[in-house]
Amino acid sequence: MKPLQAKLAKYTAPQEAKAAGVYPYFRAISSEQEPEVIINGKKVLMFGSNCYSGLVSDPRIKEAAIEATKKYGTGCAGSPFLNGTLDIHKQLEARIAEYIGKEDVMIYSTGFEVNLGVVSCLTGRGDYILWDEQDHASIIEGRRLSFSNSLKYKHNDMESLEKQLQACKPEAIKLIVTDGVFSMEGDVANVPEIVRLAKQYNAAVMVDEAHGIGVFGKGGRGVVNHYGLTDDVDLIMGTFSKSFASLGGFIATDKEITNFLRHHSRSYIFTASITPASTAAALKAIDIMIEEPWRQEHLWEITNYALEGFRNMGCEIGHTSTPIIPLFIRDNMKTFAITRDLLDEGIFVNPVVSPAVAPEDTLIRFSLMATHTKEQVTTALEKIQKVFRKYQLIP
Repeated sequence: MKPLQAKLAKYTAPQEAKAAGVYPYFRAISSEQEPEVIINGKKVLMFGSNCYSGLVSDPRIKEAAIEATKKYGTGCAGSPFLNGTLDIHKQLEARIAEYIGKEDVMIYSTGFEVNLGVVSCLTGRGDYILWDEQDHASIIEGRRLSFSNSLKYKHNDMESLEKQLQACKPEAIKLIVTDGVFSMEGDVANVPEIVRLAKQYNAAVMVDEAHGIGVFGKGGRGVVNHYGLTDDVDLIMGTFSKSFASLGGFIATDKEITNFLRHHSRSYIFTASITPASTAAALKAIDIMIEEPWRQEHLWEITNYALEGFRNMGCEIGHTSTPIIPLFIRDNMKTFAITRDLLDEGIFVNPVVSPAVAPEDTLIRFSLMATHTKEQVTTALEKIQKVFRKYQLIP
């Protein structure tokens, strides 16, 4: 065995979980991502999806994707920098700019590539990137690639952020990057205070709206819109893979920034363009979210119902106030076992274990879609109560 293989062969955690019968990943779904899916021929309630709008299998979205494929083909065979820009791409960029309320938009092939390509190249040597310790992995990877000074502040702790801002050289460029809704624990960034501090210390602000769009704001425009701070936040990032029921991502900002990014952002320049089908799907999703406000209204109704149910049950759910509800287990193997038992009970949830979180912070991630019914949520609450009692997590 070569040295590389010998080194990697020491990683045996997946094999150990499989041997224990609790391996929770790559569970094959053989149906659409509806509130009810098929796994191993069995119907299971899906509470692990990020499609908060519930549009991922909407026939109007599918038809738009089919028509775009018929017209443009299945791919672009090149990056947007060269031969990969279609007129439908420009239409989507203009539509998102209008929707979000920013001067210009760039679309990337994935949401991960947005954060990777934007955070890594906007600032340079001698500048500063200030980031929340619970920011998404794509933001962390972006700041790792940057030549700028990287300053981490405690999660949603504005006193910690201010101390880091005070540590920066006053004349240097400073970029504060935060999730709008934090993807693991479901809490919301203190965007008003971040904006206030940014103004005080002459910093720029970037907010990742991956989990905010479709949930917060008018027409699902996100947390920044919800707080009325669109003009004060310099860069607003979003992904198409969640509420937009597609694949890809965008950055919405001013033309000075997009002009620079179009010619320097490597994950944009050196990656093939978003497919025509994904582009058309995202375009259609925007229209539906605006035209059907009941989706957002119902999402909040069942979110509040579920939050109340978990609290009454005695579950530890942290500071969430969103459709992302963490159910803390605080033990890796127990988290895996509970995920397995819930699937056996017909409930699909996602385990979040170390190193994604600290070993003492492991949790089950329970997430809601606008297409879930109150009856389905009630069933999930009953099944979770049964399993949690088995493991003595609740009374």
